[in-house]
Amino acid sequence: MAAIVRLTSVCRSGVRPLFHHSPLLARPLAAPRRHQDQPYLPTAQIHASQALPASSGSKAASLHWTAERALSVLLLALGPAAYCSPGPVVDFSLAAALTLHGHWGLGQVLTDYVHGPARVKAANAGLFLLSTLTFAGLCYFNYNDVGLCRAVALLWSK
Repeated sequence: MAAIVRLTSVCRSGVRPLFHHSPLLARPLAAPRRHQDQPYLPTAQIHASQALPASSGSKAASLHWTAERALSVLLLALGPAAYCSPGPVVDFSLAAALTLHGHWGLGQVLTDYVHGPARVKAANAGLFLLSTLTFAGLCYFNYNDVGLCRAVALLWSK
């Protein structure tokens, strides 16, 4: 059973809907055999969330997007820097940048796939805990062991 989409929601040109008179997506339910000769089929409606106005949080979202791109460029620059001049500054910069990059990426996965207020709170708490432990572990490794740059170099040397 295919969903029937209102044409005006697809093309926005003011075309009248051909099949369905509701602005929401709909699909017919399975009707009992005795009611199949009737022209009306009950429908299940899928309610989409309302679009937010462009002014709500657009500046913060724009700054976050810019920061994500800047971090990606920084990570591209840290790769050759780690190879050419490994040291504590590059090690700790890599630890911070990799942790933040992973935190933002997993945050987007949670935004897309976790629904419900309690689940979102639990998932975000788990993400903050994971990111904190990751950063602490990388800093511990940089301080008490050879560091990230030399560890990768040792892996490549074997």
